[in-house]
Amino acid sequence: MKKVAVISAILENPTASQHAFNDIVVSYRSLIRGRMGLPLIDDDITIVTLTVVGDLNDINSLTGKLGRLEQVQVKTAISKKDIL
Repeated sequence: MKKVAVISAILENPTASQHAFNDIVVSYRSLIRGRMGLPLIDDDITIVTLTVVGDLNDINSLTGKLGRLEQVQVKTAISKKDIL
């Protein structure tokens, strides 16, 4: 069964991490239903929110890969309800 999840990421130095971040996101594009980015240019921080639908293992894999990037903080909220 699939779950709906929201992955929130704070890129504390987006210039250094955005290419690796985007490469990971592109490799999981089949899960992603929505993406919103908010650059805080004066503070050199970017906030990215991803809405995803997929198997729990795939969601956790995406979250884990993003969370291993330097200067990237990641949190995920996963629905309890299964969807088709």
